[in-house]
Amino acid sequence: MVDYEAVLGPEAVLDRAFAALGDSVRRAIVARLSRGEATVNELAALFPITKQAVSRHIAVLQDAGLITRSRDGQRRPCHLDPAALEALTSWIDGYRLAAESRFRRLDAVLETLTKEEER
Repeated sequence: MVDYEAVLGPEAVLDRAFAALGDSVRRAIVARLSRGEATVNELAALFPITKQAVSRHIAVLQDAGLITRSRDGQRRPCHLDPAALEALTSWIDGYRLAAESRFRRLDAVLETLTKEEER
């Protein structure tokens, strides 16, 4: 397994992952893989595009470090990489928590102003 962050740096890893998720087919592939592994043929059956196009989408997701592939005899199933998804959600959560903190402070100020007006 490649440690993408060590090779590319944390910002480049995020850039590649978000760029990969910028396509609706790739997001649908990630959504499908969240329910369990699937082969290219199984994924291709979900979309009105060629198997080769699905393979290219899988390659983009794999290059971004979001999915991995394994070998099971003749099968080569795709799997989500939970650590990669955790890195994305952690980055997003940092900004979400900061925004929530600002909203809580604003709520407190508004509540104080409302109480003062009621007096």
